[in-house]
Parts: sequence; structure tokens; C-alpha cells
Amino acid sequence: MTSNTDNRQDGPGPVLSRISASTSEEDVLCPTPPLPPGPDSQYERIGGQTGASFLQTLIHLLKGNIGTGLLGLPLAVRNAGLVLGPLSLFAMGIIAVHCMNLLVICSHHLSVKLNKPFLDYGDAVQYGMENVSWLRRHSIWGRRIVNVFLIITQLGFCCVYFVFLSDNIKQVVEASNGTTMNCHSNQTAVTVPSFDSRLYMLCFLPAVILLVFTRNLKYLAPLSLVANLAMCTSLVLIYFFCFTVRTNIPNRISLPKVGHAKDYPLFFGTAIFAFEGIGVVLPLENKMQKPQSFNMVLYLGMGIVTFLYISLGTIGYITFGEAIGGSITLNLPNCWMYQIVKLLYCFGIYITFALQFYVPAEILIPPVVSRVSERWKLPVDLLIRAALVVFTCVLAILIPQLDLVISLVGSISSSFLALIFPPLLQILTYHNEGLSPWVIVKNTLISVIGFIGFITGTYISITEIIKRNGRHDNLDVTFFQVQ
Repeated sequence: MTSNTDNRQDGPGPVLSRISASTSEEDVLCPTPPLPPGPDSQYERIGGQTGASFLQTLIHLLKGNIGTGLLGLPLAVRNAGLVLGPLSLFAMGIIAVHCMNLLVICSHHLSVKLNKPFLDYGDAVQYGMENVSWLRRHSIWGRRIVNVFLIITQLGFCCVYFVFLSDNIKQVVEASNGTTMNCHSNQTAVTVPSFDSRLYMLCFLPAVILLVFTRNLKYLAPLSLVANLAMCTSLVLIYFFCFTVRTNIPNRISLPKVGHAKDYPLFFGTAIFAFEGIGVVLPLENKMQKPQSFNMVLYLGMGIVTFLYISLGTIGYITFGEAIGGSITLNLPNCWMYQIVKLLYCFGIYITFALQFYVPAEILIPPVVSRVSERWKLPVDLLIRAALVVFTCVLAILIPQLDLVISLVGSISSSFLALIFPPLLQILTYHNEGLSPWVIVKNTLISVIGFIGFITGTYISITEIIKRNGRHDNLDVTFFQVQ
């Protein structure tokens, strides 16, 4: 999805006119032709009568918020405590939805003011800064900063996917000879030791590189549909297991109600990582048949998402207690049904890798390709794609702890995109329009909370990464050996 109707051709051009800073999966798989804004309704800007329906938009909003972050929330609740964790998730959900709504309001206000059909996240920040005289000269940096954090976020997701795939496939392979049909007692034969998880990442590397060589994602649309169904099925079965074994949980009442203060920043990073869907908000609102109904979609969709987060985080922690892993799939029994659940979710994550990779690729590659001759454009394009995938794989190998990777990515980038920028954008947008002092205080408080979460979450995540890597230094010799 581009940010204006004048730059929808496929030919060369400035990268920021080629792709929105908030391009969503729906945009790249099912683009909607733009319609000029009608004179009678400034609200039907691009979607028009050919846009997405209420139900379609709701489904895409759910897809944009449900991923690997959801599976890491039981561990996040353990870090915060059985009572404080769910309460914090509820509060964070309210704040995240409020920030999404602020982004939509500011984008619409600025698009009307500037007579533009649609503004993406970067556009909104840039034009919002132009409302303040002393920021006007530097407004282009608003767009650039949004793009930088978007690139960090999306490539961070890709790092998480490498770790998730390696951990889950490693577990399936090691338990394959002992997998049983008994899903309740978790009886298995002797687990066969396998290679280090980092070696699995290297095994996945060629397959992932071949996947991202698909430059037109419309060819992945059928696989994307299958992947979404696979992940949905897996999620249902995970809930089924948690609820069916609840009577066998020992001492679940004695679980800590409030976690250690030093672990709460890890909770923050994982939780804000899970609320990853702010990037799809503006494209979805823009593509609706009736954008004025988007608020209802937003509140309903994020209400469902928040319920899923709180419920799976809580019941997952209650089910597995202190033994909960970085992903709840790692705690499922080694019976065939739940081994298939892991494989299905891994397939969904594998296909999703290409969708998450698309945005940073389209931001970073065109400026380089435009500088080479026609005969070298395709080789250079593919080379940069391969290099970016190798880069994410190397980062995953350096930090092979799933829970810490999720928390680090959430703390560094998601906190800015989801919590810090939207409240500041409202202050900038309505700078000269009599914004209430209480609104300024409220927005400043939200941004400060996001910034504190960024500082503490990043610091604790990095500290824990260093600590765990130091603890396993003596095991590094097994990297290329069978354990």
C-alpha cells in the first residue's frame, strides 16, 4: 500500500513512495485499486465500494496481532505474577488500543487538512512535525525514524522466527522415536539427543532464503491462507490441552501472585511485542468500504486479541507453572497430536517470515538497485535479500534464547511504534488547535511509560542474554557436535 495515489506504478522511484511504512500482509497479498476521494464524503478516501468489508477488516486485524508473541505470554505472566500479569496485560491492551485510535485520528485529521487521500504512519509523523515551526525543517526525519523502527521490528520478528523454528523442530526430532498416542500422561521412550538448536537455524537458512526470493507475494497467497488455518488449528488445540488438564495441576494456587521486580521489564518487552499490530491499523482503515466503522472493528478486534492474550497467558502459566518455556508449544506433551501442532505452527511461521520480511526489503533494496545497470538489478536484489536473511539468522544464532529475543525486540522497537510515537503525534498534530492540558499530560505519561519500558526492558534483556551466554560458555564446544 502506498501513501498516495500518484505513486502506484511499479517503475523506479523513491523508496518512500513505493511502500508505506505501515504496509500490512493484506496490502501485499490482496492489493485494492485506489479510487479518488468522492466530493460528497471525505471519509471514503481510497477503499471506496471496492474496499474490505467489516468482517474482512476484522479478520486482517486479528491476523496482524496474533503470532509468536501470543505463545510467549505464559512466560511473561510468570515474570509478572499470576495476578499482576493479567492485570498488566489488560492495562496494556487498553493503552495499545488507545494509541492505535490516536494514530487513526491524527492520520485522518492531517489527510483532510492537507487534502491527501491517505497518510501512512511515516507520513503522519512527518506532517505532524510540520505543524511545529521549530520542527518543520527536520520533519523528514519523522518519516525516516518511523522507517528505522519498522525495519528493526520486522527484522526482529524474523530473528524470533528462526529461534522459534529451531527450538520446536529440535524438540519434535528428539522426541520422534518416543512419541506416543497418550497425550495426558506424556509417556515417551528415551529422548534421542540431537544437535544444538543453532545448527537447526543453519539448516533452515537455505529454505528461508529461497522463500524470500519470491518478490511478488501474491504467489504466496494460497500458502498464506493454509498457514493461517494451520496456526488457528494449532491455537485451538493448545487451548484444548490447557483446559483438559487443568484438574491435574498441582499447587496452582501457590503460584506467585506478583513476580520479582527485576523480571517485570521482561514481561513488558514480551507483552508489547505481542501487541504488534499497530503497523496494520492505517492500511486496514484506509481499505475499508466504510472507514467510519473502523473504530468498531478496532475495539472489537483488539478486545478479542486482549482476551486471547490474558486467557492463554494465565491458563498457560497455571498449567505448566514455573516450568513454562519461551513458547508454550515447547511444553506440550510428546504425543503425535501435539507434535503435529508444533509442526503446523512452524509451517505457519515459515510462510509468515516472507510476509514480515517484505517491508524492510522494500525499504532497503530499491535505493541500491536503482544505482546499478539493468542487467545487474535482479542479481543485486536477490543478493541483498539473501544477505538480510543471513543477518537475521546470525543474530538468532548469537541470541538463541526465544524468550529473551522476544523481550529485546519488543522493548527496543515495539515500544516506540506502539506506545511512544502515537501520543506525541497527537500533541504535534493538534499543536495549534487548543489541545486540552489534560490530554497533553495523559499523552506525555503514556510516552514516558513506553520510554521507561524501552530503557528497562532493553537493559534487563541484554543483561540476561549476557548472563545466560556466560553460563553456557562451556557448552559451546557442542555446537557442531551431537549432544
